[in-house]
Amino acid sequence: MTELFTQVELLYRRSPDHPFKLMPELTRLRDERPLTRMRYPDGHEGWLATGHAEARAVLEHPRFSNRPELHHLPLPGMTEPLPPAVPGDLLGLDAPEHTRYRKLLAGKFTPRRMRQLTERMEHFTTERLDIMAAQQPPVDLMQVYALHMPAQMICELLGVPATDREYFQGLVNGMFVNDGMSAEEAAAALGHAWSGLSAYISELVKAKRVNPTDDVLSDLTTSDLNEEELIGVGTFLLGAGMHTTATVIGMSTFALLIHPDQFALLRDDPALITGAVEELLRYTGIGPGTVRTALEDVRIENQLIQAGQSVTIVMDTANRDPRRFGDADDLDLRRNAAGHLTFVHGVHQCLGQHLARIELRVALSALVTRFPTLRLAIPVDEVPMTTNTNVYTLNQLPVAWDA
Repeated sequence: MTELFTQVELLYRRSPDHPFKLMPELTRLRDERPLTRMRYPDGHEGWLATGHAEARAVLEHPRFSNRPELHHLPLPGMTEPLPPAVPGDLLGLDAPEHTRYRKLLAGKFTPRRMRQLTERMEHFTTERLDIMAAQQPPVDLMQVYALHMPAQMICELLGVPATDREYFQGLVNGMFVNDGMSAEEAAAALGHAWSGLSAYISELVKAKRVNPTDDVLSDLTTSDLNEEELIGVGTFLLGAGMHTTATVIGMSTFALLIHPDQFALLRDDPALITGAVEELLRYTGIGPGTVRTALEDVRIENQLIQAGQSVTIVMDTANRDPRRFGDADDLDLRRNAAGHLTFVHGVHQCLGQHLARIELRVALSALVTRFPTLRLAIPVDEVPMTTNTNVYTLNQLPVAWDA
């Protein structure tokens, strides 16, 4: 029998010699056994998918569940199952519940509607870059820039009043954890942040029922969603729409700054931005991976995955699979990165991916144009990047530039 993979801590690390280099043990495993047996921290014997084809096959298969209470978790020290998803939390539901929610929301996150928001995005971006330019470098790009535009845009979409946005930003910032936290502490911090968000959304839903405005949340109050479902959907969209996009803006900027040739390429040829965003999404990733659990026996790449077995899908290694992308460990803004799995794949593919893509195009284009001499203000190995949670975080990104 194939030896079980047990080093789950490696899933949440980057190589010590480069912030975007994957652990060599994982890349070797991907190249030799892209779908292999794994022992989870709770003792469960499931699977690990590190290859692109294997990851995609699991993600698109209809008999794999995304319900958290069915999952065995690949988090070191986490041996207790998660509770079921709350009503309205799309990520933790399967059909038909997931299908019902997604149909209600899909028409509100179309590429056309997202493009209509571009002018507002450009306004917020210019506003934040003006604030940044007025400060004496070095500045923390995360706090001054990356965290703000996604927050403003999701608030615009869902109708968070302008007077509440600073308070709401604080709630979302509470979702950022640091490397000093244990898995249990990180889970507790995230739970506290979600609790605060849910309480806020509960009050916002009540206000929208009384005084609806032109926003997604007001639209949803006229659907068949009950109060609990509205709160769940609103909390999910508001939290997910800011945390991940802010992280990717920061991570993408970090990647460009440690690849000055690629920074210069984008700065000197703005027309590259659409493809550049896809390559940055592939190269940096959003988080280490996701889990699916088989609802019945399923055969993937000639391996039998039995009903009840969990499969951990490592997006980072899948996105660097040389069978899918040539010179996959290199950042190449001219690459055709179509087919990356950063927004997942299948029925749970990221609902807000069109919004995120436009935000990234606007934010990164404006940044490299406004600050053509932008550079890191601290050594690369001192940039505090958190990788031991389900979503990567840059706690700070100190930058400087020439006057």
